[in-house]
Amino acid sequence: MSELTFSSTSSGETQALGERLGALLEPGDVLVLTGDLGAGKTQLTKGIARSMGVADEVTSPTFALEAVHEGAEMPLYHFDLYRLQNADELGDAGLWDALGGDGPCVIEWGEQFVDEIGDERLDVYVTRLETQAVAGEEPPREVRLVAHDARGEQILAGLAS
Repeated sequence: MSELTFSSTSSGETQALGERLGALLEPGDVLVLTGDLGAGKTQLTKGIARSMGVADEVTSPTFALEAVHEGAEMPLYHFDLYRLQNADELGDAGLWDALGGDGPCVIEWGEQFVDEIGDERLDVYVTRLETQAVAGEEPPREVRLVAHDARGEQILAGLAS
């Protein structure tokens, strides 16, 4: 299991990292995004979507649970599992239909369901570095990516180069 860590001092930098990440994604890739409210998970997803040629606005699908964004070559499946209480609800959210499908899945708040999602995933931890914040400005972020399978390792290698 390897990992990479990046720093971001703005939402633009977080989106730019997402663009780099999105350019490496293939159908069936799974990213589980973990971080507090306002950490930057959706900003990262916006960058991923932009690199995939998604034209529509990307917001966190908190109430819909799933948003499907049509990209230039494949769809992006974007989930927000914040409101789910147990794994029995994953099917109703559409997750089983999207996993292993024709586009990558980006899953916000999926950390509580990693046993069900499985090891074929890349975990992305987005953390606000509050202690490094300058008064009146957004704090910087740390984005740590952890691979759990060979495909995740390939993605990390692509980001590292």
